[in-house]
Amino acid sequence: MGLRFFGPLSRIKKTFSLIATAGLVATTLVATATVAEANSKYAGVVVDAKTGKVLYQDNAHARRFPASTTKIMTLYVLFEEMEAGRMSLNTRMRVSKYASQRPPTKLWLKAGGTLRVKDAIFALITRSANDASTVIAEHISGSEAAFARRMTATARRIGMQNTVFKNPHGLPNSKQVTTAYDLSLLGRAIQDRFPKYYKYFNTRSYKYGKTSLRNHNRLLGSVRGVDGIKTGYTRASGFNLVTNVERDGRHIVAVVMGGRTGRSRDAHMVDLINRYLGKASRGPRTAPLLLAGSPTSLPQTLAALPNSKPSFGSATASTPVMAYAQASTTPSTKPGGDPIAQMLESHESLAPIANPEEPIKVASVAPTALPAAAPVQNAAQQQVPAASAEPEPSWHVQISASASQEQAIAMLEKARAATGGKLKRYSMYTEPVRTKNQTLYRARFIGFETKTAAWDACKSLKRANYSCYAVYQ
Repeated sequence: MGLRFFGPLSRIKKTFSLIATAGLVATTLVATATVAEANSKYAGVVVDAKTGKVLYQDNAHARRFPASTTKIMTLYVLFEEMEAGRMSLNTRMRVSKYASQRPPTKLWLKAGGTLRVKDAIFALITRSANDASTVIAEHISGSEAAFARRMTATARRIGMQNTVFKNPHGLPNSKQVTTAYDLSLLGRAIQDRFPKYYKYFNTRSYKYGKTSLRNHNRLLGSVRGVDGIKTGYTRASGFNLVTNVERDGRHIVAVVMGGRTGRSRDAHMVDLINRYLGKASRGPRTAPLLLAGSPTSLPQTLAALPNSKPSFGSATASTPVMAYAQASTTPSTKPGGDPIAQMLESHESLAPIANPEEPIKVASVAPTALPAAAPVQNAAQQQVPAASAEPEPSWHVQISASASQEQAIAMLEKARAATGGKLKRYSMYTEPVRTKNQTLYRARFIGFETKTAAWDACKSLKRANYSCYAVYQ
């Protein structure tokens, strides 16, 4: 089996030395759980990008929640539009009221304004902005739901047979699922198809207006050879990470899903890199490029996709070459829809995975940990309460904890009012914490970009007679 030792509980004791150019200090992971207590959310895979050979796998084809790794596919579709000449880095996209209301992490875009494509790209890569993701989806396909259908269809073209997308950002939806192996395919495919755009994933910070957007991927600049690509987190998914490494003539793509903390996830990823990069080929590439063709001319017919799951250790089975079979006629489209998405999803080879509605069988994902577990009938009309949004890791300011979520929200609203609007731009967030005898709800403000911003907010709260502390989580 695999290396299920990361997290606070496990029987294995392992010390990882994170030594790199930016000076990651040594991180010690101590684990003490029984097999029954192993992390049931975990899934991982390491693939040799030159040969397509799987070097490590554990639950690689088990369905998991992608969280913000979803945004890799959102950018893939955006890059298709740019490659086809329908959009450019300077294209202005309108911000709808719905997009402006997406929960953090976000850019705090104003309804009625516009967002430049270049800014949107870097906002997704660095801050993992949910509002910018929705702006992209609505500009290209008219709605999140239509864009998600195109994302799923595009996933099939790449070979992601066990992935279904329901939104462009990864906010909780019980029907939005993927696998570690599928994400490894996406991590390879976006490099093969868009090498000139892929380099954006190596961005550690980006200046948007007066705000500096910092990348959530702590391995960038810290582990030699890592040049991307995306983190993800919700309470239901755990901490996810897709990583690309090119070093000493070797090239791997690794995926870790379900980490208990961001730090243990990163340490586990570093250990996988140290263990398996040396096993990757230093020779020429033998795996075919993962190309799905360009939807520039709206062809009606696509090359058939393999029906079976990718087989481990087989370069040809796991890395099919896919391309469009060009047609001279243009398909009919529904009024107001995305013609490319309708063309793609209408093709028989793009049938959804078997039983996509079947619940994910993950013991540790309780219904209370899935705020959006109910089926989403109309994604464009869903409103996620600010106090229940799932944030990306960032600076939080906690003021108290309460025996009920309602009381925690009431405390946050009162504290916000007491500071005279100084916390208006930050979202309220409640987090359940289970003790032996009860469940408490932490009352927090989230969305702080820097420690200084969080501390300044805490000072304002203290002047209003609220105790508080800042924490990065």
